[in-house]
Amino acid sequence: MKSLFNYFFRGLLVVFPLGATFFVTSISIEWLNTLSSSWVPGDWAQSIPGLGLLLSFVIIVAIGLVFSITLTKPIIQFVEKILTKTPIISIIYHSLKDLTEAFVGEKKKFDRPVLVQLSADGPFRIGFITQENFAVNSFELTAVYCPHSYNFSGNLFLVDPTRVHPVDIDPSQAMRLIVSGGVSQTGKI
Repeated sequence: MKSLFNYFFRGLLVVFPLGATFFVTSISIEWLNTLSSSWVPGDWAQSIPGLGLLLSFVIIVAIGLVFSITLTKPIIQFVEKILTKTPIISIIYHSLKDLTEAFVGEKKKFDRPVLVQLSADGPFRIGFITQENFAVNSFELTAVYCPHSYNFSGNLFLVDPTRVHPVDIDPSQAMRLIVSGGVSQTGKI
């Protein structure tokens, strides 16, 4: 009976990540296909698997191309000016814009993984430096973002720079280690 449970758990280790990945991917593609049926006239839009994904990609590339042209920059600046002056919307817009730029923009922020010691005898956390010199009153601090495991959130810690230690690890490996709760194989840190 014990070996039966061992085989079950070993099988679960294989099936769960594959099944969850397949499930999330298929749900996303199905949602995009449903969305594409409103973009493309006729019933044939639902019969082409992946059409929504393809259309979404093409539309995002087209938007990126249009907004890369110098003629559209004044329009973007005008819209951003309106969004910046609108209460509540400005907070949401700037937060989402900054977060997007932190991952894929020219000002990438999650590219310097570090170990942070939160107190003199406390534990270490893995995070990413988002601002090297962060002044608060008379304190010169370092802003370190520490993502949560198995979640799309995290904490921002403002710590003394002497408690921040660079880590020689690829940023994507550091993020994988954090998101997996430390179970991801990253090698030596």
